[in-house]
Amino acid sequence: MRTEDASPRYVDLDAWEGRDILQALWEGQLAAVAAVGPALAEIAAAAEAAEAGLREGGRLVYVGAGTSARIGVQDGAELPPTFDWPEARLGFAIAGGEGALLRAVEDAEDSGADGADWIARAGIGPRDVVVGLAASGTTPFTLQALKAARARGAVTVGISNNPGTPILREAAHPILAATGAEVLAGSTRMKAGTAQKVILNLFSTLLMIRLGRVYRGRMVAMRATNRKLRARGVAMVAELARCDAETAADALGRAEGDIKRAVLIAGGASPARADDLLLRHDGNLRRALGEAARP
Repeated sequence: MRTEDASPRYVDLDAWEGRDILQALWEGQLAAVAAVGPALAEIAAAAEAAEAGLREGGRLVYVGAGTSARIGVQDGAELPPTFDWPEARLGFAIAGGEGALLRAVEDAEDSGADGADWIARAGIGPRDVVVGLAASGTTPFTLQALKAARARGAVTVGISNNPGTPILREAAHPILAATGAEVLAGSTRMKAGTAQKVILNLFSTLLMIRLGRVYRGRMVAMRATNRKLRARGVAMVAELARCDAETAADALGRAEGDIKRAVLIAGGASPARADDLLLRHDGNLRRALGEAARP
């Protein structure tokens, strides 16, 4: 079954008891997560391809319309505070513009020209990574954006919930999560949307790990911008540098809030030495610590 199909199982859904409706919706959400499992190899391949361009200064761009656009923004907006991903290297091509995030602009998705124009105006090139999402796999705005990006040499990733669709054929790295018919027929914000968000969670997290923004399961590149996060930063430095909280807090201050620098400083490096180690190891704390530990 495809995302627009109606399942005969739910034909009398509106007459069911509330608990039974919730049971069906919950089962649908579980099925959506399970539908991502068969695509793990494709997600890994997409992240590997994306890593190469992003290491060279490329941008990460999410493309979508409606629910898919909102899911892309939700994922991408978390990357700067969580992984210190530069906002200048993050882009969102949204059918209907930013206003469509808060209100439906239903006909905007039909303009393939707008999608292609966005790619051209942004100057997308070979180092950039463009991720297009569409449950149907046919959305003109997203499809034409992917076509334009691929023609310019960008790494293209297409995410859809229907097999054999144009977006999957167009993308260099197609990712399918075949979620099938929705409990509420055609409401792709449900199963299809959940699967898309899971795929993006996996893709972007793997990508950031490979780019050296995680060490020992910790978000060592996060921005400590409030009291809770500053306390988390001190705890991270204390744990990773094996020092007390006072030493960790002092190191974090000397590092101007940069956790990776603070771990090296708490371990005995000067701020200049910490900077040099991280620069030479492309920000990878594990490798920087390895060199710092050598006689």
